[in-house]
Amino acid sequence: EVQLVESGGGLVQPGGSLRLSCAASGFTFDDYAMGWIRQAPGKGLEWVSAISWSGDLTNYADSVKGQFTISRDNAKNKVYLQMSSLKPEDTAVYYCATDLKARPLDELTHPTDFTYWGQGTQVTVSS
Repeated sequence: EVQLVESGGGLVQPGGSLRLSCAASGFTFDDYAMGWIRQAPGKGLEWVSAISWSGDLTNYADSVKGQFTISRDNAKNKVYLQMSSLKPEDTAVYYCATDLKARPLDELTHPTDFTYWGQGTQVTVSS
């Protein structure tokens, strides 16, 4: 059974940083790309970032480019999202996801490209 469990969310002041983690199980983690998607209050899902199976390739939404960094540790079956210079508009539930279809990274740029999702972790940016 595929399981994705996010952690690391919380309340942070504007300008602060957070590191989200996602622990994966139930599949061969280092065979597949991973991604992060978020949903702000009252808004739709927004693809944030994706990383290739090896970690060599990454991709970001324009809204977070230069602000967020995705990474993975295949030995620990974990993917991370380092978020810095956080703004109130980054407030959202953040989901870790994968497709388990071994598609290239440039085909994982929309929430509907991902099949398996975690339950999400809340990030609130507020003073």
